[in-house]
Amino acid sequence: MAILPFAACLMSLSCLAPAQPPASTLQLTSHDTANHIGAVVLTCDPPGGTHPHRDKACAVLDGVDGDFSRINARHQACTLIYAPVDVTAAGTWRGKPVSYRTTYPNHCAADRDSDGVFGF
Repeated sequence: MAILPFAACLMSLSCLAPAQPPASTLQLTSHDTANHIGAVVLTCDPPGGTHPHRDKACAVLDGVDGDFSRINARHQACTLIYAPVDVTAAGTWRGKPVSYRTTYPNHCAADRDSDGVFGF
């Protein structure tokens, strides 16, 4: 009676398409001491949203499975001017909740140390 499992498969449609990872949607914000506020939406799987470099940002986050603390800074010189920038990320990464917050010494460092994820 091998036909019963096949019929069950067809009725549920679960055997017809590979499982897709849950979409990833993140709200990214930055706020500096001059009261400049930036906010973008980043969606991945597929890349989208309002982030100006969504493909690169999604690739960076994909490489660390959405764990912002594991992002490797890119090699780039930044000024030593101290103008703190608070950044946040909130949302989901492949179905898992994300809540991240940190402070960088300036906008250049935020862009460099997040490998462009906070480069908006």
